[in-house]
Amino acid sequence: MTGSVDASSETTDLPAGSTEPLMAEGLLVRGTAVDDPAFVGVAERDVFLAVDIGGTKMEVGLVDASGLVLDRVRTATPETSDPEVLFDGLCRIIEEVLSRSTVLPSICGVGCGGPMESGGRTVSPLNIPGWRGFPLQGRLDGHLGLPVVVDNDAKALALGEGWIGAARGQSNYLAMVVSTGVGGGVVLDGRLLDGSGGNAGHIGHLVVEPQGRMCVCGGQGCLEAEASGTAIAAITGHPASEADIAMRRRCGTLVGRAVASVANLLDLQLAVVAGSVALGYGEEFFAAAQAEIDLRCGLDFARSTRIERAGLGADGPLVGAAAVARRYLMVMEDGGR
Repeated sequence: MTGSVDASSETTDLPAGSTEPLMAEGLLVRGTAVDDPAFVGVAERDVFLAVDIGGTKMEVGLVDASGLVLDRVRTATPETSDPEVLFDGLCRIIEEVLSRSTVLPSICGVGCGGPMESGGRTVSPLNIPGWRGFPLQGRLDGHLGLPVVVDNDAKALALGEGWIGAARGQSNYLAMVVSTGVGGGVVLDGRLLDGSGGNAGHIGHLVVEPQGRMCVCGGQGCLEAEASGTAIAAITGHPASEADIAMRRRCGTLVGRAVASVANLLDLQLAVVAGSVALGYGEEFFAAAQAEIDLRCGLDFARSTRIERAGLGADGPLVGAAAVARRYLMVMEDGGR
């Protein structure tokens, strides 16, 4: 089925626990170059073009060197098997943002669902079936004529949270997104872990229920197959936002189980969690997750592990995408190390 693109300049996040695409009607409009005070003097700032691509929505914005989101446009991710419809929809909202900017960004950072080849040479997001082996980095580079840096969207969030979010000042932490799917990024000794193909941090595919549901990745009992918004809707027969307290607590428990495994393995004591499911479920989710962490972290170094809400809210995906570009520039300034 070929999807259409309905763009919005709104800034609200998905409704609590929702896995449905946000549409344009009735949404708050963020200021543009004409009416937003954030654009005053923007020509003197470093500005990143930030792109976030997920299974539910695609979002494009401008982010300055302090992490402030200056402008944005969001659209529902087209439900289509045609890769060009997806790419055209993304380009449309990119052009909308650029057309009203007073400055041309010098670099584009992209956070995209995975898995992918290193640097986004090709992407195959599990929640975007229309893209399998899609050459995202090269296509965007050719379209924009700008340097384009691509990384996993949850790894991007990890960078953003360490830059100006809940993990600021921390050298060792896990960042997670619990939404349509479940993703993660790990920072250890102050460095974001990449892995051999750039796919380190896929916490959504830790096994939390060995006899559990089959996962879209081909495994069984993965966290994503049990606690994502998509999984909750399949288990309950209702949108994830309508889940009862027992299901909300179960989701938190399973996330806490996965976090405990990472904490025990990697000697880190902080997990920051974003996403419409986690943030929408609120206290029931986080209390259950912390209780499970406390139960599963018996080693002395792991007993202080805590789980917290991510600090960037609705700005997290775009700030994270900008942080991907920022990281690239910092590496280049350091001689490529």
